[in-house]
Amino acid sequence: MLKKIYTRKIMVATLALFALFLLYLMPNSEKLDYKIKNTSLEYEYSNQKEVIYLLDTNGYVARTTIKSENLDPKETALDVTKGLIIDGEKSHIIPNGFRAIIPAGTEILGLNLENKILTINLSKDLLNINEKDEEKMIEAIIYSLTSIEGIDKVTIQVEGKTLENLPHSKKNITFPQDKKYGINKKYDLTTTSSIESYTVYYVCQQNDDQYYVPITKYINNKGEDKIKIIVDELSTSPIYETNLMSYLDANVVLKDYSLEENQLKLNFNESILSDNNKHILEEVIYTLGLSMEENYNVKTVMLFVDNQEIYKIENLNS
Repeated sequence: MLKKIYTRKIMVATLALFALFLLYLMPNSEKLDYKIKNTSLEYEYSNQKEVIYLLDTNGYVARTTIKSENLDPKETALDVTKGLIIDGEKSHIIPNGFRAIIPAGTEILGLNLENKILTINLSKDLLNINEKDEEKMIEAIIYSLTSIEGIDKVTIQVEGKTLENLPHSKKNITFPQDKKYGINKKYDLTTTSSIESYTVYYVCQQNDDQYYVPITKYINNKGEDKIKIIVDELSTSPIYETNLMSYLDANVVLKDYSLEENQLKLNFNESILSDNNKHILEEVIYTLGLSMEENYNVKTVMLFVDNQEIYKIENLNS
């Protein structure tokens, strides 16, 4: 009897050592980060991030990123939407200084993706949004979901019915919508005719981190070129508002440009370069690239200095 017990113990120990040996031989995956949380093992993709638009401390709907576990657009949309829900499943990965905007308790009842149009069905808890944030919530949903590769437009439903009005102001909304809906809207109008809109991305600082805030401005267009308007907007002053900045030098001149299919070429003078005239600041790359890609739906923005290419920007908005 004693011999059988010892034999069994030896077999168990041998099998355990063999299992450990197999684990040791297995290759490590560079794509996964393992973390112990609440005594359970979780994994996250360390190099897969998705753009999401959240509220910053200044009340702007701002562009940032969260980790995602999915590459499929529909599953990624589910991940991103969860990140937009206050106290939702993804609240632990919201970057510091940002907060979600969809009311707590809102459930995702369904997602359907067809012809690059995503229809998202949410519970009636969505309507519990406070009045000052109701339009910002719609902006955050539209901008976040249309930043996913494979999703061009979004339709928002509540309990299976397409949302037609904002809950408090009763402002009409027509779906499906894309980024033309606008974000952080500012109005500089003198008449109700010849209204033009454009969106410009600015830099904002949060502690030691920088992120980008889009502002959609509505003006009475007097035949001005929108590309030049955007460049002028970014270069006329280093500060748009107290917390929003642009690093484009006031002496920058857009000499000429060309727009062909999905490619925009911008030719500047040397003032677009940093002080040592050897490189272009990252903040300038992002503010120009994000602004131009959004307003012209281009995939590539090429920056030139005196007709010499210095940088190629691709797919920042997705």
